[in-house]
Amino acid sequence: MNKDQQLSIFKHIINTKTVNDNEAELADYLAGLFAPYADQAVKVEKVHYAPGRDNLVVTIGHGGKVLGFTGHMDVVDPGDLSAWETDPFDATIKDGKLYGRGACDMKSGLAAVVVALLELLEQGVHLPGTIKLLATVGEETGNYGAAQLTQKGYANDLDALLVCEPNNDLHDVTYACKGVVDYYVTAVGRAAHSSRPENGVNAIDHLFEFARLAKAKLDQFDQEDPALGKLTHIVSKFNGGEQINSVPSHAVMAGNIRTIPQYPNKAVYEALNNTVAELNQQPDHQLSIRYSFPEEPMGGNVNSSLIQEVEATANQVLGWTPTPTVSTGANDGQEFTQADKEFTSVIIGPGGDCSHMPNEYVDLTAYYQAIAFYKQFAQDFLTE
Repeated sequence: MNKDQQLSIFKHIINTKTVNDNEAELADYLAGLFAPYADQAVKVEKVHYAPGRDNLVVTIGHGGKVLGFTGHMDVVDPGDLSAWETDPFDATIKDGKLYGRGACDMKSGLAAVVVALLELLEQGVHLPGTIKLLATVGEETGNYGAAQLTQKGYANDLDALLVCEPNNDLHDVTYACKGVVDYYVTAVGRAAHSSRPENGVNAIDHLFEFARLAKAKLDQFDQEDPALGKLTHIVSKFNGGEQINSVPSHAVMAGNIRTIPQYPNKAVYEALNNTVAELNQQPDHQLSIRYSFPEEPMGGNVNSSLIQEVEATANQVLGWTPTPTVSTGANDGQEFTQADKEFTSVIIGPGGDCSHMPNEYVDLTAYYQAIAFYKQFAQDFLTE
């Protein structure tokens, strides 16, 4: 495959509008690229998530070690179009960079691994093992596709997973990530005139009580992970009350917690649920809690064999050794590593620091380097 063909696939992926939706169109396109190789032990599966939203699983080969690659097909909304110098859904090349929504996060990584696998098939490279591409829906809004594929067992046979998210144009490799817990607490009170507050129940006051008590409980989680640091917690949203001269009868607060392996999400749920239960033992307290976007922390070993293998291939193909790093963000790998089988996941891909921004771009040199890296890494990993 020449560079024009490699670029054409990338552009098509960018131009397919998948703003937290419509991944089925992109999944169909990618499935069509692999369809001509059905006689080369290639299995293509679309896993339906919702109308217009399909995950894609492409399995190449059988037996031996199993190497996974994953990338998400959805992108965030482009926001204010007047802030863009180009159409975010019409891939545009300027000064060696490709601009478009998802160019960095993370359609460049997805396109690079798709092209790398197609080239292996095109060239008839024999691989004594199995490659599995897991292209997902809904990563930007909760890793829903990865969760679905994990629940259905698609990651249960993996021996390693490369998440093709942007990571300093392949100069970094991330081996550990904090988990995420978003929570919402609702308090129900009783309205009354503000001149007679004794006749009401102040829902906002009860949320203040929750916030203070939850902070005290979570502050006890003070052990520090050597790589990821401490668990963090912020109250990020607060809304309540009807008008300024009424006792508020309803209020909602939200918070965000970044967890570490020493205090996994289960420990946080227990602490917060107990806080709600304790307050509800008091007169007139009616609090409830719900959670969204839960991602377990992903611990890692900077000296793992997978890191060493990534470094060896990068040295050979790219001419540098990626720097091992950790992340406070979430990614699909954290879902996949909840599979029945234990395996190591790392993040390495093209793209820099412009994710979710207007005029998002990727350096095309990094895109072509990613193709070469993924292609060689698959061969190196499976032939060890």
